[in-house]
Amino acid sequence: MRYISTRGQAPALNFEDVLLAGLASDGGLYVPENLPRFTVEEIASWAGLPYHELAFRVMRPFVAGCIADADFKKILEETYGVFAHKAVAPLTQLGANEWVLELFQGPTLAFKDFALQLLGRLLDHVLTRRGERVVIMGATSGDTGSAAIEGCKACENVDIFIMHPHNRVSEVQRRQMTTILGDNIHNIAIEGNFDDCQEMVKASFADQGFLKGTRLVAVNSINWARIMAQIVYYFHAALQLGAPYRSVAFSVPTGNFGDIFAGYLARNMGLPVNQLIVATNRNDILHRFMSGNRYDKDTLHPSLSPSMDIMVSSNFERLLFDLHGRNGAAVAALMDSFKATGRLAVEDDRWTEARRLFDSLAVDDESTCATIAGVHGETGYLLDPHTAIGVKAARECRRSLALPMVVLGTAHPVKFPEAVEKAGIGAAPQLPAHLADLFQREERCSVLPNDLKAVQDFVSRHGNRGKPL
Repeated sequence: MRYISTRGQAPALNFEDVLLAGLASDGGLYVPENLPRFTVEEIASWAGLPYHELAFRVMRPFVAGCIADADFKKILEETYGVFAHKAVAPLTQLGANEWVLELFQGPTLAFKDFALQLLGRLLDHVLTRRGERVVIMGATSGDTGSAAIEGCKACENVDIFIMHPHNRVSEVQRRQMTTILGDNIHNIAIEGNFDDCQEMVKASFADQGFLKGTRLVAVNSINWARIMAQIVYYFHAALQLGAPYRSVAFSVPTGNFGDIFAGYLARNMGLPVNQLIVATNRNDILHRFMSGNRYDKDTLHPSLSPSMDIMVSSNFERLLFDLHGRNGAAVAALMDSFKATGRLAVEDDRWTEARRLFDSLAVDDESTCATIAGVHGETGYLLDPHTAIGVKAARECRRSLALPMVVLGTAHPVKFPEAVEKAGIGAAPQLPAHLADLFQREERCSVLPNDLKAVQDFVSRHGNRGKPL
């Protein structure tokens, strides 16, 4: 399997090199040169498989030639063996043909665990064999950071620097990052918003001179390995609901487009996905594109669903690449124009093509709380604010009541007590046993200004387990 850049100028790489590269050298994102496609018979034969075995079958084509089958099977068994539920991603029914896919059964209670528990083990495997050491530099709007730290904390050949917007993540999210202590773990609170953090990561990948020879690795969803891992749970959910002999629809809470892009790829790999709903909050750049072909930067607004408080969706470029016939030069020109103007639109026929599969809805905080309260009153089931947005969008946008609608349950409600309280549910849920003492644990975090040089100087001084790089 070879991977190419969405902007067409970077060299094609194999899986191992894409894992370590993250962002392509031309500023684009890596995608498979050719997507594997499974037959109806193949997909049907996977029904009832344990999650790690299904993951092997779905992901094997992406790593073939770089990781031996036996090693990959062992990595996957270890990855999903740490999840709390035996099903790994159980389905809970809310109503007639309406389901929540619980993606919060991992160590940090968020869907990011599916990819980042795997990413940490893949990095350990590859770096140990190559005898290399790397620096992870990531930005988080709440959940990626804790999942990355949890997944990579034991990696001997990795130093981790995670930036989050200061005072703009929930307390549980912050503590899940800042209470994991280690010489190779560094939490940085940036006096800015998530997009500021993400821009600094991208700028650092573009010019890595400050690392003095060490290379950067991405843990944000620009890293192909994260997208690859997320494809699996679409197959997992659909198989339980009658696929491949029955189509399924999905509603996906998303700000950065990575999670829903994985569903788009699952469909292109042969899974019968009838509809994908982009569910977002008032930071609605994706909804504005899907509903009106307007992908314009706007003011970023803090919300009760902070993991989607994102102004620019990094992974959207991967969809644009397909909409433009995989023409890297066209995408590069489009992204250059967007960088200059903060605005983007595509030709009507390309937008119409996207709308064949995608619908969207933007949900404000008031409607989010009303959905949390309504579902709890109807069923006793407690949604986190992101999943509540997914439920609201599913109910507003679904095209067919005859097809199963799966809402991706992206986080445990315990991570967002403010939303639960504002919904009038009462006391927030209790932390699970492995996090019961979270509020008593020591925190370690550095607050830095919204300044690229200050951040890069910090990384340079504190890399290599506390020794300057």
